Amino acid sequence: MAGPDYQSLIDQQTWAFIRATDAAYPPDTATLSIADQRLIYDRMCRVFFRGYPPGVTAQDESVAGVPCRRYHAAGSKERPVVLYFHGGGFVVGGLHSHDDVCAEICAATGLAVLAVDYRLCPEHRHPAAFDDCLAVTQATPGPILLAGDSAGGNLAAAVAHSLRDPRVLGMVLVYPGLGGDRSSGSYRTHAHAPMLTADDVAFYARIRHAGAEPEGDATSAPLQDSDFTRLPPTLAIAAACDPLADDAAAYAARIRSAGGKAQAITEPGLVHGYLRARSSVDRARASFGRITATLSAFAKGDWPFKESP
Repeated sequence: MAGPDYQSLIDQQTWAFIRATDAAYPPDTATLSIADQRLIYDRMCRVFFRGYPPGVTAQDESVAGVPCRRYHAAGSKERPVVLYFHGGGFVVGGLHSHDDVCAEICAATGLAVLAVDYRLCPEHRHPAAFDDCLAVTQATPGPILLAGDSAGGNLAAAVAHSLRDPRVLGMVLVYPGLGGDRSSGSYRTHAHAPMLTADDVAFYARIRHAGAEPEGDATSAPLQDSDFTRLPPTLAIAAACDPLADDAAAYAARIRSAGGKAQAITEPGLVHGYLRARSSVDRARASFGRITATLSAFAKGDWPFKESP
């Protein structure tokens, strides 16, 4: 059976983004040392760095012993705070990799943003990253919002499941990996997608757990939880051309089945990591607008979707 026709699914703007990414972060980077992977990833993120919007400032601080960076905009509100957990397969990334993403969320929403520099694998295996994100969340006075992309989306959901805290007004997960069945669905259909492959997903899982993955551990794989009650209003947003795509829809469906509010959006023609394309790709720019508009609505206690199908 033939795989997806990415030449027709993905538009020319997005292909230009993919080529620029590959030039800075070659597809075989996962075969290099962890130190080299981090160096190349950070350098790639700087290729797409566009600086801070006017009026946004940031300062580094420690929260619950975890390094963080707090963003403010002129006239920004202190509460609720958006806690942002960065992507990078639990192996790469940090305060610099998503610096302008967080600054732009701050500018677009008028909310303070706190980026969390959680510990990375393989030096710090699971649950170290989860423990750091949980500690920062518990130490941040409410109300709060949770947000994250890729691995960071996993961490945001895991924290929400652990706390079930009414202080969390909402959660936005961007192309999250939530522990779906890697033998079926999008994991197979998009196993060889641009930007992220099924082999990449398995590689990062092995590093995170030093071998066998735990079963039924919601701190590692929120989709494997047996209880989806008392979770915050959630937007789970996926890239269509991504092995992780089905996780967002499956997660939102589980919340709705448990009586909660959740919306899943699958962005057509987009690929994993498209947040870095928000200034150059129209589809990514529109998706980023949906992300920030949803955070703004959740901060006000509003549900911005007409229905939760």
